[in-house]
Amino acid sequence: MDTELDGESKMYKHDQSTLFHASNRASSPIHQRHPSLFTIPERQSQTVVDVRQALYRQRLAEGTKSAAVFIELANAQDRISELENALRDARAAALTDPLTGILNRRGFDEAYRREAARARRKGMRISLAMIDLDDFKKVNDEHGHAIGDEVLIQLVHTLRNTLRPTDILCRLGGEEFIVLFPETRRCDAIAAMTRIQKRFATQRVPGSSTVLTFSAGVVVQDYGESLEEALERADEATYAAKRKGKNCVVAG
Repeated sequence: MDTELDGESKMYKHDQSTLFHASNRASSPIHQRHPSLFTIPERQSQTVVDVRQALYRQRLAEGTKSAAVFIELANAQDRISELENALRDARAAALTDPLTGILNRRGFDEAYRREAARARRKGMRISLAMIDLDDFKKVNDEHGHAIGDEVLIQLVHTLRNTLRPTDILCRLGGEEFIVLFPETRRCDAIAAMTRIQKRFATQRVPGSSTVLTFSAGVVVQDYGESLEEALERADEATYAAKRKGKNCVVAG
């Protein structure tokens, strides 16, 4: 009897133990019960790493490419700016006198066209003055062409310091110069040239006591008159000033 009870008891205890262990397994965390669900196989793990590295290399390459494109564009923009500056300098050189830095005849013609168009719109007139240095050949012969160049520069310096900002100055060639006075009456242009003539006559040839002078002829361009016709009249007035004794201004 006791033996049967002991057997039942043992059987009961065995059954309870089995249920207890089953209960413990059921209540344990799922990652402990099924670790394979939460563990990336070694081959798959390496694949993830490879993909990440590939993405990183791709982004790095894209960033490097973007930086290279940016640098290339910046260099291209710099080159364009250099070319624009070179073209601007070349154009300026083509329109200016290399010795004095003022307009040459080509530059003067462009400036004249603008001023003539403006004068027509406003119904105004343009005055022109022709300037010719007196005895310039003698200066070159006695003092040399380097001194002659300094004399030309002195004259331009005097003209620039006396003329208005709107007045246009041109070296026609050699010792001849032109001044264009926009919207200016002939009497006012003559007065301006007379002031310049008197100021210039106070100067000397560098290294010499020789006085510097010029002769000038002033005209007002007539309606319908071409620039060449007006300049021819100014030139005639300039020679009249020389015949008159030089160092003076004559109206044409």
